Amino acid sequence: MFSLKGKSAVITGAGSGIGKAIALLFARQGAIVHIVDRSEVFADETVNEIKQFGKAFKHICDVADQKQMVSVFQQIAKIDILINNAGIAHVGKADTTEEADFDKVYQVNVKGAYNCLYAAIPLMKKKGGGVILNTASIASLVGISDRFAYSMSKGAIYAMSMSVARDYIDQNIRCNSISPARVHTPFVDGFIAKNYPHNHEEIFDKLSKSQPIGRMGKPEEVAALALYLCSDEAGFITGCDYPIDGGFIKLNN
Repeated sequence: MFSLKGKSAVITGAGSGIGKAIALLFARQGAIVHIVDRSEVFADETVNEIKQFGKAFKHICDVADQKQMVSVFQQIAKIDILINNAGIAHVGKADTTEEADFDKVYQVNVKGAYNCLYAAIPLMKKKGGGVILNTASIASLVGISDRFAYSMSKGAIYAMSMSVARDYIDQNIRCNSISPARVHTPFVDGFIAKNYPHNHEEIFDKLSKSQPIGRMGKPEEVAALALYLCSDEAGFITGCDYPIDGGFIKLNN
């Protein structure tokens, strides 16, 4: 079950964190994995790990640049699976978020996903179908304090996922989204270090316990959900969002 043998998977932001975990698992399941990341160092690390047991290629580019993304996808040519995972965070409320910061979050999180959809869907249509999985967030479903721009971007990801699922269902393209709560990744560690440098342990503990289950998620747990949704076994699933949140949405009310 859940074999991806011979399938080509493009994963953005796969140099670390959730994206890396998805790339490693997909490669173990037989996929040819294309790592799309801004960091050549991180991309090389993921590719080198995968090459010990599978096939992987790196593509160093900026998802916010449409011309770059169209060129990359045309080079890859065969795309069975697209994982829109690249993203950045931001701390701030509506009246404390500067325009430049709002635009930056939008460019990476929203336009970046759009650029990949724009580049990948014609190739999927040409080959007769495909699977798209977008990384949204619990912030797209419930209010999160001090995450105005980030929540905006993830709400857009959720909405785009539903729109794509509707528009391309007749062309054998499935599209879903996943909405993780806090997952312990280098992204989270860097976020805490940048925004809470003087009370790192206190904030880490607070963020961990904000999930009713009492801890942050693991990248491998998100990867396992991604594998199912991108496998043939999930062929009857499209236009859905899947929270993976340690009970955050339902049990925190």
